[in-house]
Amino acid sequence: MSDLHALSASAMVAAYRDGSLSPVEVTQAVLQHIERCEPVLCATYALDAEAALSMARAAEARWHAGTPISVGGVCIDGVPATIKENIATRGVPVPVGTAASLPVPAAADAPPAARLREAGAVFVAKTTMPEYGMLSSGLSSFHALARNPWNTAMNPGGSSAGAGAAGAAGYGPLHIGTDIGGSVRLPAAWCGLAGLKPSLGRVPIDPPYMGRCAGPMTRTVTDAALMMAVLSRPDPRDHMSLPPADIPWLSLQRELKGLRIGLLLEAGCGMPVSPQVQQAVVAAARLFEQAGAVIETLQPWMSNELLHGVDRFWRIRSGVDVQALPPERRAKVLPIVRQWAEGGLGFSGEQAFEAYSMTFKTRAATVAATQPYDYVLSPVSPNTSFPAEWAYPTNNVNEAMDHIGFTLPFSMSEQPAASVNCGYDSNGVPIGLQIAGRRFDDLGVLQMARAFEQMRPAQRPWPHISAHIAGA
Repeated sequence: MSDLHALSASAMVAAYRDGSLSPVEVTQAVLQHIERCEPVLCATYALDAEAALSMARAAEARWHAGTPISVGGVCIDGVPATIKENIATRGVPVPVGTAASLPVPAAADAPPAARLREAGAVFVAKTTMPEYGMLSSGLSSFHALARNPWNTAMNPGGSSAGAGAAGAAGYGPLHIGTDIGGSVRLPAAWCGLAGLKPSLGRVPIDPPYMGRCAGPMTRTVTDAALMMAVLSRPDPRDHMSLPPADIPWLSLQRELKGLRIGLLLEAGCGMPVSPQVQQAVVAAARLFEQAGAVIETLQPWMSNELLHGVDRFWRIRSGVDVQALPPERRAKVLPIVRQWAEGGLGFSGEQAFEAYSMTFKTRAATVAATQPYDYVLSPVSPNTSFPAEWAYPTNNVNEAMDHIGFTLPFSMSEQPAASVNCGYDSNGVPIGLQIAGRRFDDLGVLQMARAFEQMRPAQRPWPHISAHIAGA
C-alpha cells in the first residue's frame, strides 16, 4: 500500500484491468503520501480528499462494470493527476499565485482539465505556482513556499513549481503545467521529470496567448505520451489551436542512426553555462552519437538584445495589468514582481512596438538556425539549483530572465521541446537536457526523449520526503 503512489500510470491501468488494484486503493495511497510530504513541500492547492475519492469511486465502478473510459485507444481512467493552479477547474478559484487576486470560483474547467476529467482521471489536487507565473521558483504571496524534493533547501523551479515538486515526490503519476518561456521545462529539469512543451496549439488552452502552452510533467516519457493522447483532443475555446491530428502518441521507439542533431552549448545571451550543466549535456549528446546520430555543434543565435527585448515586452504587459489593480490589491503583489512589472511602465508606443517585435525576431532566428537539424540538444537552463527562497537563479530583478536563453527561443518559435533528466548537480538536484524539434513534431521529440531515457545511466532513486526533514 505504501508504494502505490509511485506507480506509473500505465502500471496503474494494467493493475486496474487485471483487478489487482482499484482506483480507490491507489487514490487513498496517494492522498496519504501527500499528507506526509506537504508540510515540507507545499506543492498543492485546493486539495479536496473527498472529491478525489468520489472521482476514484466512480472510476472503480466503471472498471468493475467492464466499461472504463478510453480516449482514442488510451485509458487513464482512475489514475491520479494534479493540475496547475492557473488551469481552471470548475468551482475552484484561480489566484494565479498572488494575494492580489480575487477568490472567484471558476465557472468551468479550462480545456486541459476538461480533457483529463472526460478521460476519468482523478483530480487529487491543484498545484502551486509563483506570483502571476512570472518567477522561476515557488515564491508566492498566496501560496506557501514550494520546495524541491531532491533537496528541500533548493528551488523546484517555476512557474509550474508545485507540479514539479509533486511529480518528483510521487503525488501520483500525472501532472500538468503551463509554459510560456520555460515554465514546464525548468521545473521538470530541476525536479528530474520528463516534461514537454508542445507545439503551440497542440494542447488547447484557455485563454490562449503567444507562446503559452500546457504540457505534461511525469516521471516517465511513456506517461507524458499517455497524457498527450488525452490533452491534445480539440476544444473550440482555443482560437490558436492546431487542427486535430491522428498522432500515435505511444509509438515511442525510433531509429537514431543518421539523424542530424545540433548541439547547442551556449545560449548567446544571459547567464553563462555552469560547467556541471555543460558536462551533463555533452555526455548525453555522446550517447546519441554512439547510437548513430550525427552531432554537430550549433552556434548560438540568441542575443541579449533579443532576450531583454522579450523581457521588456512581458514587463510592459504585466505592468499594465498590475497598474490596473486597485491600490489596496496592488500593495499585495510581491515587491520583486511589482518592481519587475512596473519596470515596463512609461515606454512610448514606438518602444513598446520594438519590444513586441523582438518576439518575432526571436522566432525567425530560431527557425532559421534549427531548420537544418532533425533535433537540437541543449541545456534546459544554464544554471544548477538555487535556494528555495529566491525568485530567480540570480535573485536579481534586472536579470530576471537571464536563465531562459535556451527555453525562450522554442516558446517564441512554437516548436516542441522536452526536458529529460541527464545528471545531478553538487546539491543532488537534477539537471535537464532539452530536446527540441521542428514545429509540429511533438511525437518525434517524445521519441527522442524516450530513446535517451533508455540510453542514459541508471537514475538515482526518487526522493523520500517526510515532515521531519531538516532544512525545511
